[in-house]
Amino acid sequence: MTPQEIAEVRPRLAAFTSEMFSDLPRKDQRAKGELYARGLLTDGQRKSMQPMAARLGADHQQLRQFITSSTWDYTAVRRNVARDFAASQPVEALVVDDTGFAKDGAASPCVARQYSGTLGKTGNCQIAVSVHLVNEHASCAADWRLFCPASWDDAALDDPVAAARARYRRERARVPDEVRHTGKWRLALEMIDEMTGPGGWGVLDQAGAGGGTRPVVTADAGYGDNTAFRLELEDRDWQYVVAVRGTTSAYAGDAEPVTRARSGRRGPPPRSAYPAPPVNLRQLAIASADQIRQVTWRHGTKVTSGNPDAAMTSWFLAIRVRPANRDIPRAQDGSLPDCWLLAEWPPQAGEPTDYWLSNLPGTTPVAELVRLAKIR
Repeated sequence: MTPQEIAEVRPRLAAFTSEMFSDLPRKDQRAKGELYARGLLTDGQRKSMQPMAARLGADHQQLRQFITSSTWDYTAVRRNVARDFAASQPVEALVVDDTGFAKDGAASPCVARQYSGTLGKTGNCQIAVSVHLVNEHASCAADWRLFCPASWDDAALDDPVAAARARYRRERARVPDEVRHTGKWRLALEMIDEMTGPGGWGVLDQAGAGGGTRPVVTADAGYGDNTAFRLELEDRDWQYVVAVRGTTSAYAGDAEPVTRARSGRRGPPPRSAYPAPPVNLRQLAIASADQIRQVTWRHGTKVTSGNPDAAMTSWFLAIRVRPANRDIPRAQDGSLPDCWLLAEWPPQAGEPTDYWLSNLPGTTPVAELVRLAKIR
């Protein structure tokens, strides 16, 4: 935003930041919080302290001290922002994501050589896991956790030399003792619980007060391919639409287990089992190519002569399948639970390019599955 645009909304911005920073104990902290928010809104690619302070005509040391050294509860600020968003507009999805921050050195907290989707490769970076509140028109980065690699957790290292090095790095970077190596998917679940669980932020209460329905959880394949993540969501009564890889094993939705005849009188009776091994989602989707249909999930802003409505359209198929990971609990008759497989198959592609699994009801329209899959 230009200085003039910021000046025009300054009263609204001041009222907003006053509410968001209301839990900060000191008046000067709340004032610096408003200044920092204004700095983030100013034009300019760099949002570090010195460039922002220069654009604001402020002392960058004050901003740096507020962010790095001042004692204030950032969790309370995040809670206030999330509750304000949920109270003011619908929350259709909780989007799980992670972001990589490239680094040159080794001193930044939890920096390591690791894969980053943001970078598109393995590099020296930090990874932050986030949960966003999302609808068709807006999103809010509600909660964040810095992923701690095992190399930064002395308790996770068996080598005493590596553990001592990790302790030194943690002390130097001032990493809190409670920040330990935890899977990214577990960090995502912790944040969802924090925002929506008993005694948490009350985000669902705010969303429900406005007449909204319970949102779904969406995530990319880095999370959706994790069976434990999907099972934990189901245990918490969350519906989801999560990306997976086409190599995920599954049975067709109409597959049924059978019970083999008993070969002798001794021993336990044989268990029910599927008569053939599972295949993968790619094979199931290709076998259902006759169910492909065109779906428009949104109208964007890129208008062309060939697409005057800026329709975001592709071709999809949706079938019922039974994921076959061994950790998935089976029913008493040996059957696996069924769910939706959504596959995107553009006309120019020789096979599907993207896959999603969803535990939404079997009556859910295909267009709604696509809309939620694409809401990220």
